[in-house]
Amino acid sequence: MLWWYFPILFATGMFVGFINTIAGSGSFLSLPVLIWMGLPANIANGTNRLSILFSSLSGVLSFNKKGFFDIKNALILSAFTIPGAIIGTLYVIEIPDDLVEKIIGYIMLVFAILTIWKPKAFNRPPSHSINKRIRWYHCIIFLLIGFYGGFIQAGVGIFMLFAMVISLGYDLINANSIKLALTLVFTPFSLVVFICYNQVEWIPGLVVATGGILGAWLGARVALRKGIGFIKTILFAVLIASALKLIF
Repeated sequence: MLWWYFPILFATGMFVGFINTIAGSGSFLSLPVLIWMGLPANIANGTNRLSILFSSLSGVLSFNKKGFFDIKNALILSAFTIPGAIIGTLYVIEIPDDLVEKIIGYIMLVFAILTIWKPKAFNRPPSHSINKRIRWYHCIIFLLIGFYGGFIQAGVGIFMLFAMVISLGYDLINANSIKLALTLVFTPFSLVVFICYNQVEWIPGLVVATGGILGAWLGARVALRKGIGFIKTILFAVLIASALKLIF
């Protein structure tokens, strides 16, 4: 690997860690960069999990330090997200890649419309005192989200974020902290599968992960300082950019 790949990988990890902490879909950038540097798509997918793991840990610790983390519901939802992720990692879906991308792209557009159509849901002020009740259908939703995250990963944070804001009623700050926690707990299971199949390149993966740790820390600080309006703006921009990339 050429020496000048390393600063590109670090900068990519930093940017992706920042975006994933505030919104999601950072893998739509990191995966193409890893593939551009010569990694096969399946190995790039496995290698990318290293960055996701460490940046999620960094983000969770940053939010938790400020008191924005509902650990009880995070643990309950993780009990369904983890098996979904394991199944998704092992399962091979016989659907053309371009069709999957277009479907996800249109879903992202719907999500972008929802951020405007349901402003009250996305403008809830952050709170340290939270009491959200998890119902049976939330468990099914997060099992399916875990499956998607294990299989593809890219964009899974967006799905979790919207499930928590619209279905469970969280504000964007607390929803982001739980989203990162769920990603943190199911990613190791997926990563182990990729490692067993020799689909992880450690050096580029750890370089991206190092940048991701810094980016996630910065993302959490900016989110807490700038507030809900800033997060909503970044989220909307990420949704539109992701949708355009996938559809066209």
